[in-house]
Amino acid sequence: MFRISQYMQELRAPLDDPRMRKPAGPVVIWNLVRRCNLTCKHCYSISADIDFPGELDTGEVFEVMKDLRGFHVPVLILSGGEPLLRPDIFEISRYAKELGFYVGLSTNGTLIDESMIDRIAAVGYDYVGISIDGIRETHDWFRQKQGAFDASMHAIRLCRDAGIKVGMRFTPTQDNAAELPELLEVMDRERVDKLYVSHLNYGGRGNRNRRSDVVHQTTRWVMDLLFDASWADVKAGRKREFVTGNNDADGVYLLHWVQRNMPEQYDYMRRRLAAWGGNSSGVNIANIDNLGNVHPDTFWWNYNLGNVKERPFSDIWPDTGDPLMAGLKASPRPLQGRCRVCRYQDVCGGNTRVRAFQTTGDPWWEDPACYLDDEELGIREEEYADDRVQPAELAIRTIRRAS
Repeated sequence: MFRISQYMQELRAPLDDPRMRKPAGPVVIWNLVRRCNLTCKHCYSISADIDFPGELDTGEVFEVMKDLRGFHVPVLILSGGEPLLRPDIFEISRYAKELGFYVGLSTNGTLIDESMIDRIAAVGYDYVGISIDGIRETHDWFRQKQGAFDASMHAIRLCRDAGIKVGMRFTPTQDNAAELPELLEVMDRERVDKLYVSHLNYGGRGNRNRRSDVVHQTTRWVMDLLFDASWADVKAGRKREFVTGNNDADGVYLLHWVQRNMPEQYDYMRRRLAAWGGNSSGVNIANIDNLGNVHPDTFWWNYNLGNVKERPFSDIWPDTGDPLMAGLKASPRPLQGRCRVCRYQDVCGGNTRVRAFQTTGDPWWEDPACYLDDEELGIREEEYADDRVQPAELAIRTIRRAS
């Protein structure tokens, strides 16, 4: 996750020490249930409104959570499918809070109404994220359900009025990116705490619809809007959060923004973002799916590292006997193409490896969603002209079907 607001605030008030502390354990995004009441076009879990066999029961979930806490996992994001469709979701959430996790709820919001909001407030979620994919007609089209926008916005208001930190999640594509200015107005009008913009990643339905991913110029336009909105907040003394995910080139793009607008702060921000390090899939970001399979992040559902029913997460995660995990945890990573020679590799970390794998079969090839050109990255084409996309035979041999 790229925390735009945090870095914008530091441009006005730099930290005495720009180094970052390494987290004790990874953030875990847990898809507790695959069932969902919607069929969204960019769903990475390919959910449906049916029960999926083999999901962990309450007792198994509790045992895994105890192991996660013992492994020093600080943050647990409860997701789905639609997590509110799990009958024991509040029991699970309360126990997660008792164990000391920062607990987030990732929901489409359509099930949150007056009869449910008190139960959500009683849990004490640290954050509730609700997906909004554009203004009413566009959102309903993405969610493939009429009335979904109104229901989700009603949920945002209920959470806000109950004193719960609530945010909107937005995934820009060619079909909805132009509505981001209107969503920023909605954020103002509805007094929303946070906006998380998730670049389209190539997994699940997102993979099948990758042709609808925003072109690079549109991505730059989206980022410019977010930078301007965040900087305006800093100048106005507001504390809202603007964050992005799934494209670590955003850090490099911010450096170019700083160079143009505050060149005196460039060296500080360069050190700060190098300390951040960019992509952390397989390192500081982990995923557990509804069946208990562990993945390097939420978009690697076709690559299983192990299953928490058979082996504790605390044993699975540090195991670098797996070739993909060995590469993800390596510093530097064994990158190829433009990523291999990029002058900002320490900032970006090679960006999102699953996109390279989905498009070429090689998890170490350049990320096709990097939206900066060679000149901006300080490289020349002849530096990587001899690189060839390899079949990643070692990685492919270890890909295991989710069971």
